[in-house]
Order: sequence, then structure tokens, then C-alpha cells
Amino acid sequence: MQAPHSNDYFPSFTKPHVHLETTSIDRVDETGIVTADGNRTDIDVLLLATGFNLWDANFPAIEIIGRDGRNLGKWWRENRFQAYEGVTIPGFPNLLSLNSPYAYSGLSYFTTIECQMKHMQRLFTAMRERGADVFEISQEANDDFLARMTDKVGDSVFSLGQCASANSYYFNHHGEATLLRPTATMNAHRAAASFPLEDYSYA
Repeated sequence: MQAPHSNDYFPSFTKPHVHLETTSIDRVDETGIVTADGNRTDIDVLLLATGFNLWDANFPAIEIIGRDGRNLGKWWRENRFQAYEGVTIPGFPNLLSLNSPYAYSGLSYFTTIECQMKHMQRLFTAMRERGADVFEISQEANDDFLARMTDKVGDSVFSLGQCASANSYYFNHHGEATLLRPTATMNAHRAAASFPLEDYSYA
């Protein structure tokens, strides 16, 4: 069940017993907080809801080293976050990354995973038919997919109105919203079931 939307958030700051503190917290001790300007506020409860940064350390969550020593996290940060159909990355043979740029389809893990499993089934079937043990997406196929996603995200909510200038965790340090795939869920499923098998090399 989804919680109802509320318009009470901002008006709450106009109440006489509410104070919005925007100065950085310098430290927390046993009775309250001290801000960077030296002011102290005594508190009974401190809720830590400070947001999060996905892009500096969490994509990927662990170190992944590919062909010729390519570090995935470093490569993504230097060359834009990208993954062919949200599943595979050039230079990383036999790597399937389910938590990838442009992977999330329809804002649901279920539809995303179903789509990715369909992609993997097609890929593994092609490998079995070829007697292959290794697969790798070509740079050209990856670049074509990235170009299509980059073009489509320009027509998405992330690039329109006030969302385009928002300081949102959806945007990486390249200024791109690469978490969500900017296509319909049905389109993503069709692509997973029909991507060109020659986009991959097999060995």
C-alpha cells in the first residue's frame, strides 16, 4: 500500500515551535548538537535522514577489475555511467551487472529483474549454441545503446521543468540521470528478447 501524498511538509516550517537549522553540524554530544558556527541546540531525539550519495563510491559497491586491469568504478566515473541494456559493460567479459546504469525499468525491481533475466536467457542460449564460455559486449553496441538512452532521457521528467535543475541523487557528477531507463517497460522487455546477438563476441 502506497502512502498518500502530503502537502504538509513545507508549511510545518512556519509553525512557531519549528526551527529549520541550515548550518552544518560540527558535532553531536550526549545532550545535543553543535553547529559549525558554535551554536548549541539541546535535543531529546536525533533522526539521521541526511540523504545519500550513490555516485562517488556505491556504483559499483565493490571493486570490479576487468580486461587489461580496467577498474569499473574508475572507468564509469571517467567515461560516464553506462551499461548495454543495463546488464553488460565492454571490457568486462562474463560480467552481468544487475545494478547498472539504465537498468531500472518501470520503477520496479520486479519488472527490472524480469527484463534482465530475459536478456540473460537470450545471451546464454546464444553461448550454448556456439559452445562458448566467454561473452563480451562490443564497444560499438554499448555506445549505440548509450546514445539512444542519452537522447531519450532528454525527453524525460529529469530534463524538464524544475527537475532539470534539482540537486537530486538521481543525477551523477556528469549531470546525467542514469539510474532509470527512459523507455516504456514493454519496450525494455522487447529489447531484452530481441537484441542483436552479434552485439556480443563469443569465445
